[in-house]
Amino acid sequence: MKLIPLRILLLLITTTFITARSTAQTNGLNESLKEWFIKYLSGEETKKFSPNIKIKTTDIKSTQAIVWDAWKSANAALDEEKLAPVRSISLGDSSEWHIPADLETDAVMKYYWGSKGDKPENGYPLFLYLHGSGDPDREWSNGLYFARTFADSASVYFVPKIPRTGDYYRWWQKGKQFAWEKLLRQTLANDEIDPDRIYFFGISEGGYGSQRLASFYADYLAGAGPMAGGEPLANAPAENCRNIAFSLRTGDKDYGFYRDKLTGYTKAAFDSLKNLHPAGYVHNIELIPDRGHHIDYRPTTPWLSAFKRNPYPANVSWEDFEMDGIHRSGFYNIQVIKRPDEKLRTRYEMNIYNNNVNITVDNVHYNTIENDSRWGIALKFERNYTPATSGIFRIYLNSALVDLNRPVTVTVNGKKFFSGKLKCTLDNMVESCAEYHDPRRIYPASVTINLDKN
Repeated sequence: MKLIPLRILLLLITTTFITARSTAQTNGLNESLKEWFIKYLSGEETKKFSPNIKIKTTDIKSTQAIVWDAWKSANAALDEEKLAPVRSISLGDSSEWHIPADLETDAVMKYYWGSKGDKPENGYPLFLYLHGSGDPDREWSNGLYFARTFADSASVYFVPKIPRTGDYYRWWQKGKQFAWEKLLRQTLANDEIDPDRIYFFGISEGGYGSQRLASFYADYLAGAGPMAGGEPLANAPAENCRNIAFSLRTGDKDYGFYRDKLTGYTKAAFDSLKNLHPAGYVHNIELIPDRGHHIDYRPTTPWLSAFKRNPYPANVSWEDFEMDGIHRSGFYNIQVIKRPDEKLRTRYEMNIYNNNVNITVDNVHYNTIENDSRWGIALKFERNYTPATSGIFRIYLNSALVDLNRPVTVTVNGKKFFSGKLKCTLDNMVESCAEYHDPRRIYPASVTINLDKN
């Protein structure tokens, strides 16, 4: 059957379609959305989704289901290397993903992938484990052992082997970012995985990596647990971990690359943030007495397992920083359309209460106040902030954040940018699904803020 072009099909749909659609109409919309999503995933579609069809608040849930079903179908149809069906981790199933050559040359990421225990009703928790910088084959094998033996059942593990060593032995570089975003996209589109129970953790080099990734991808995570690590906080701003559980365990005699000192600085930062925001920044950061680089790794994942993600926090702190030259285009319900300053980081602070959305947007200025002469590491920093006077961003909203049946006010840097009833539309749902790839973040409403016109 020949598909009706998406624009024509959607122009034929009235708002009454959403409340009284036939099976044929629903299937037609699903197939047309799938076609748009496939083009988006293939890089062929970069324009905004259109036309703009209004959705009644009573029909949001059913329309979200149509959008998500189309997204899952598009992912299934996409020509790419797929995760295999989940089988027991005891079988030692392994496979591999090829990293695009423009991101990292001659890079193949092998990985173990498997489950333990019976699948919970909401799906398995997912653990991404990042290994250390020893012999890659031995480190990868250790990861499989941890996946099988750590007391975090029921769960699914993704245990990658670093594609290359030497200068490319970093878990946060752009080639690996490709793998993590593919992992998140494919697993979130898989009913086997609980989207609110995803955890990143690692040891040593994997500790550095998981601390950076925790700050970069916090909006997808329930928790993160670096071990025997310690990153300079400029590489992993603690502020971004406001709404996840964060564990960091390092020996107090782990002096290599200042792991002990940097873990202490991280603890001080989280303690300070917890004092400022008692409802956030759940953390368990410990310098283990009389231990060097080798510690007991077993406590981390059972501790993390107790926490679930809140996909709709009313209070969000985000320092938009780059990893290997790449910035996130969105974080929780914030989507950046144009960064305020290409040379500086941006801080977004969002607080929602009683249908008032208050946001501050600042440029971030760093000054290094402690340097290491031995390994060339910038250890400690101070920051100051200046209000952003340019940039464009979008705030997505849903009924978990505001009452969609009442007027909403959005204030940015002290200025009122929007006040009134929000319009719920199909394009908001489709575009937020394409942005976040997340079944929890298919938002019906949004407000776009243009600071350039302020």
